Amino acid sequence: MQYNYKSIFESLQDGVYFVDGDRRVTYWNKAAERITGYSEKEVVGSRCMDNILIHIDERGTTLCNGLCPLAAAMEDGNARQEEVYLHHKKGHRIPVSVRATPLRDKAGKVIGGAELFSDISSKKALQDKIRELEKLALIDGLTGLSNRKHIEGELTARFHEKNRYGLDFGILFMDIDHFKTINDTYGHVGGDEALRTVSATFQASTRSYDLVGRWGGEEFVGIIRNVDHQLLGKVGERFRMLIEKTRIEFPQTPFSVTISVGATLAVSEDSPASLIKRADEHLYESKKNGRNRLTICELGKK
Repeated sequence: MQYNYKSIFESLQDGVYFVDGDRRVTYWNKAAERITGYSEKEVVGSRCMDNILIHIDERGTTLCNGLCPLAAAMEDGNARQEEVYLHHKKGHRIPVSVRATPLRDKAGKVIGGAELFSDISSKKALQDKIRELEKLALIDGLTGLSNRKHIEGELTARFHEKNRYGLDFGILFMDIDHFKTINDTYGHVGGDEALRTVSATFQASTRSYDLVGRWGGEEFVGIIRNVDHQLLGKVGERFRMLIEKTRIEFPQTPFSVTISVGATLAVSEDSPASLIKRADEHLYESKKNGRNRLTICELGKK
């Protein structure tokens, strides 16, 4: 039975093209025209390395000079699938899922290749939307820091880690001093700017495996991993000093803020609630003793 394979390819919603052994395009279907904006006449006879589609990967690396999935499939004889970005004739980038396979003669020699590519713009948009929803659920909208829900989840994870592997961690409970006065003096716009600036300082000075998030209002919690009593105190004191030296760039009247800090290590009898409570008590001690200072719980003491 004879099949009209070209009519099948032309009916597909996915782009299809064939290349010969020199990676010169010999066939380009209607879907390829629609997805890329390039007509069959503009593409057939050109070579992949002529950079018509200029495939790039997630890092922006140009793939058309031998690094693309089709070239790799022809090189080692193995089919492969990847996600890349192609260049549309109008100039913009389109995310596509690429499936490349070598074409062989009757003796098994690779004599060309075929690539099928699908526009996954809607898939990417959906993935981005999911990530955005996840972000909205776990990130504080004003400061960009982790929100209370995320902090509570991380605390639970750190306790599992401590109980299973014996990895120590501690927390810093931090509060912006005289925040009501800041709001009264500079308005809520000034208060929000103070929160954003303090948060940016935390983000810039937090180790990659630690976490600082907004607990609520002007309160922040830092979860500091792999520390002892001395190191936890050093981290808390560094935060306090950096905030003290930070300037809030408020129009015409820049101002500074300070924080008070309560610090404690987690102990085996703790729960997230008891750990937060103890750190909050030490934060209160810092407030009571003049603010802009750190009070740290002695190791093992509550």
